[in-house]
Amino acid sequence: MKNYFKILPILFLSLFITSCDDDNDNDGVCCAGSSIVDLASQTESLSTLVSALQVTGLDATLSSPGAFTVLAPTNDAFDSFLTSINATSLEDIPVDVLTNVLLNHVIIGEVQSSSLTNGYASTQAVSGASGTNMSIYINTDNGVTFNGVSSVTSADVVASNGIVHIVDAVIGLPSVVTFALADPNFSSLVQALTAYDYPQSFVGLLSIPAGSAPSPFTVFAPVNSGFESLLDELAVNSLYDIDEQTLGAVLSYHVVVSVNQMSNTLSDGMVITTSLAQANPSIADLTFNVGDNGEGILTDNNGRTSNIIAVDVQADNGIIHAIDTVVLP
Repeated sequence: MKNYFKILPILFLSLFITSCDDDNDNDGVCCAGSSIVDLASQTESLSTLVSALQVTGLDATLSSPGAFTVLAPTNDAFDSFLTSINATSLEDIPVDVLTNVLLNHVIIGEVQSSSLTNGYASTQAVSGASGTNMSIYINTDNGVTFNGVSSVTSADVVASNGIVHIVDAVIGLPSVVTFALADPNFSSLVQALTAYDYPQSFVGLLSIPAGSAPSPFTVFAPVNSGFESLLDELAVNSLYDIDEQTLGAVLSYHVVVSVNQMSNTLSDGMVITTSLAQANPSIADLTFNVGDNGEGILTDNNGRTSNIIAVDVQADNGIIHAIDTVVLP
């Protein structure tokens, strides 16, 4: 399937040739001739990051020639992160996990803050669901925020092998829920997921980590306009006018369990068994087709169609494809 239909301005990262500026304050860090690791070592507020890089061996990687963009959490950010996972020190985190968390702060290429726009990029962290690089959501509506949890406090610190943006929180490995919460295009979906105290919490389900059943998940996520059209179609004013059982069934019809279905594995005429259809065999599966222009189209139990408009938002425990219409069982 061709992978050129998309909605959210997917972020294209350009490489920039940058130079040091004597007038740059950037927390007092001097850039002349220093690698990313050297810069961090010279910055008192990044000492925990340096220790983490040394523990994982990534200090060698980020000292090497190349073009890296590093989102550098401060010491306070690491302290908060350790508290959130009930750890007292970096040594409490398995090295492979810490390595992947750190790689979730590394983007290939020199990315200046002025080039960032709302959308997705890929980090060097590896998804437990797919073995491919994970996505990161960037929001520039009010400063620069990553995955809705970490904001840039000092931008464009230039090193000999890349650029550092100092951030105020560690960016943990994202679940599919992380992206739903972070991306404003999915705010109506989040409202639907949390509208009722469902017997099975959708947020809880879709937060189950990689490697634990029934993850991984594939979520066909309607954007806000899709929910607006649904309300018009049903002649109701809000999602709360749809009863709990019906709305829960509709949401389950957008989730596939135990599969990380990347767009390049979808084929014309493919039948997709959703969580709802799996539990209720009388409900028809979704059918995937490729349109005349290479676009992906889902057909639901009622013969209604929904266009796939963004693909392969990769989380640690699954993948999201954005669709423009809510499918109905």
